[in-house]
Amino acid sequence: MKEGYFHRVQAQTPTKFWINNPSRQETAWAIEAGAVGCTNNPSVCQKLIDHPEKEEGKYALGILDQVLREVDDDTEAHCEFQRRIIKYTVDQFRPIFDASGGMNGYVSIQGDPVNEDDPNVVIAEARKNKTLGPNACIKIPTTDSGLKAMGTLVAEKTPINATECFGIAQAISLFDMYDKVSKEAGIKPMFYISHIAGIYDDFLRNYVAENKVDISPDVLHQAGLAVARKLYILMKERGYPGIFVGGGARGLHHFTEMLGGDVCITINWRGTANELIEQDPPVVSRVFNPVEQRVIDELMEKLPDFKRGYLEDGLTVEEYHHFGPVQLFRSSFLKSWNKVLDMMPERRKNL
Repeated sequence: MKEGYFHRVQAQTPTKFWINNPSRQETAWAIEAGAVGCTNNPSVCQKLIDHPEKEEGKYALGILDQVLREVDDDTEAHCEFQRRIIKYTVDQFRPIFDASGGMNGYVSIQGDPVNEDDPNVVIAEARKNKTLGPNACIKIPTTDSGLKAMGTLVAEKTPINATECFGIAQAISLFDMYDKVSKEAGIKPMFYISHIAGIYDDFLRNYVAENKVDISPDVLHQAGLAVARKLYILMKERGYPGIFVGGGARGLHHFTEMLGGDVCITINWRGTANELIEQDPPVVSRVFNPVEQRVIDELMEKLPDFKRGYLEDGLTVEEYHHFGPVQLFRSSFLKSWNKVLDMMPERRKNL
């Protein structure tokens, strides 16, 4: 019997398949298909409530109502709701974590986006989320406040997934922080760095449309992955700490073009993972395929926020939070998070 696509990827390359914001059924399908990790962002609760599988929405709302009976503050209730939703996924990936000696099976949880500018709030929430299991990985944006929070948590031996990393400068700040803190503390907790190529592409496409930029669609198509490839190569050449995670996939190429790298690529089940399984393309290593200099030149010339992300000194720490792609990604999280908050008063009345 022919092996499935992701099983062949795992057998023939160091690339690992992670699933993003899965339902219970999608978690089972992904693990069966070869997933060895999982990411969840602040949108997960709203997405499960509105999931096409009606039973999943019913299940999520049942947990929400239970939490609302126990927790008076809506923000605290939302955080607890998310923990209880994700606890199921943490438990499902725990056998993979145990069998791999703690190298695989991590489930990332990224919480409250409203208060993420306060490192003390991020740290307090992370400490609660860490109790979900030894394979719970705390996902925190790569901003000034996020770096401060991560510094404290690394020293506490907390597994970290540094997310919303779009620019090379952001990544270098992360590497420097982790190297400094881990050496001072004498520990090296699991450390992932998530570069979000697909959202970067969304932001740049929006910029091109709004500003009527004359740029080749073929060149624009390569932008996010050009930064991702540069970051991965820098990590390998310079021996930077951490494991590269590719996130925010907006097409199959965001998985297939990173094949061959010692990377984890997190994708949605519907529209990406299931499509790759159905199409069953050949497993071909492509991560080290060079991006032609003319492509980089055109992107640098015509897209200022590509240049800021591509250059090692393109952003200052103070600019990370305000960087366009970071704000685009965060806005989607705020919309989903607030949608759940907005439904809480009415549900409380009907309990």
